[in-house]
Amino acid sequence: MLTVEQQLSASSHNQALAALTFLYVHVLRAPFERIPGIVPATRARREPVVLSPEEVGRILRQLDQPHRLCVLLMYGGGLRLTECLTLRVKDVDPERREIVVRAGKGGKDRRVPLAVSAIGIIRRRFAELRRSWYRDYRTGVRSTGLTPALERKYPNASRDWGWSYVFPATRTFVDRSEARRRHHLHGTVLQRAIANAARASGINKRVTSHSFRHSFATHLLESGADIRTIQELLGHSDLHTTMIYTHVLNRGALAVISPADRLRVE
Repeated sequence: MLTVEQQLSASSHNQALAALTFLYVHVLRAPFERIPGIVPATRARREPVVLSPEEVGRILRQLDQPHRLCVLLMYGGGLRLTECLTLRVKDVDPERREIVVRAGKGGKDRRVPLAVSAIGIIRRRFAELRRSWYRDYRTGVRSTGLTPALERKYPNASRDWGWSYVFPATRTFVDRSEARRRHHLHGTVLQRAIANAARASGINKRVTSHSFRHSFATHLLESGADIRTIQELLGHSDLHTTMIYTHVLNRGALAVISPADRLRVE
């Protein structure tokens, strides 16, 4: 019914199947006999949306800070949305021109480049954040995202300048322990800003935050970077995941020349 009548995606199909399995196995403690032919849906492979450098520049010009810096870091280092928004001050090193991504997808750390064009913006950002962080420090506002084990080992880490977010939220909240905390910028805020900027730029592509990561990898390949290096920068465990970008290089479909291009017609 989900597939035929409601025409839901493979992800929704699998989510419903997983929910039924959890209900019977873990809640009702009853055997769950699957109907023959009902199997997890296979997701269709989609080609990633890749922007040209000119299109990235047009989007950047439509964005205000700190959204412009977020996009610049995602495009300049291949960061995922959450990896960008959860960056802490101590993990951005303008001197070494690098960013350390902590506990990325799969719980892995990795190092990615910090674009030279972003260094001046980062330093100005740090100067602004330092003042707001000091106000939080005096009023006892703490950062989020630290594990209980880390808070036990470093009791003052949540109030330390290095552990504060590069993109903090504008509002604070009180947690269960009655401590006032400040989270990072919410992902939907940045996603909405990117969608509006792409629309204002007149770009007729489905631009999301992940498009800048796709563009980062594709443009590196086009400039001659090694596929293994790109795999490491993106944090992919399997090289086959990175190989998808070899199919979207700026050489036409399947890297061939269309026979129509050899015709001499006006």
